[in-house]
Amino acid sequence: MAKVRERVEAEFENIERVVADLPESSLLSGLSSLELAGVATLIHNFYNGVENVLKQVIIASGNELPDSASWHQDLLAGATSNNIISESTAKELKRYLAFRHFFSHGYSFDLDRERIAPLVEGIHKMMSSFKTDIDTAIDEISD
Repeated sequence: MAKVRERVEAEFENIERVVADLPESSLLSGLSSLELAGVATLIHNFYNGVENVLKQVIIASGNELPDSASWHQDLLAGATSNNIISESTAKELKRYLAFRHFFSHGYSFDLDRERIAPLVEGIHKMMSSFKTDIDTAIDEISD
């Protein structure tokens, strides 16, 4: 299990670099549309990193990755049902999943500062609870 922990820790380092680049939510109102698109990209990168971590832990726990049109949702549901993350963490991550979907399928001119602000405000707390859940899951896999 040392390998999964190493891979997950490397992924967390990448996620933390992304989160560190985010501006304070109070500064969003002064950003240009191009800068706001950059913030949206960072939020999208954050969630991609979350999915990368979940995939690593799901595989290490002996479960299969979802292979469906709704695999992003199924990945989160599977991580919850396999006790890799808590229900409360999953509930909060669903907001980032919804944003990932919007970002991937929408246009940058549709970005709304007021909808992005809560994601930026909550990302540090989200990262902390996610990391705690993942550390616990890896410890249980290792036992």
